[in-house]
Amino acid sequence: MAKRLGTQLFVSKLSFFTNHQELKTLFSPFGVVKEARLIRDPKTQRPKGFGFVTFETQTEAHKALKAMNGRIVRGRLIFVEFAHDKDQGIQD
Repeated sequence: MAKRLGTQLFVSKLSFFTNHQELKTLFSPFGVVKEARLIRDPKTQRPKGFGFVTFETQTEAHKALKAMNGRIVRGRLIFVEFAHDKDQGIQD
């Protein structure tokens, strides 16, 4: 069965100074960003350096991945890939 691409991207190696709005603005040229969120440490509330960007369509997400993966943002080389479901790849 063919793997279905999603609309959510995982973005890693972000600067700790990146905020939600900047993340959304960074990816908005490629389509409608439904959600852009950064993951924070639950104890300190400091950013962990990664986050998720969700687009309206798979096509928009794919365009953003191709354009942004390996790009330098705020002096850091970022990586972009399709997000995986939490239970994907877990086998009994």
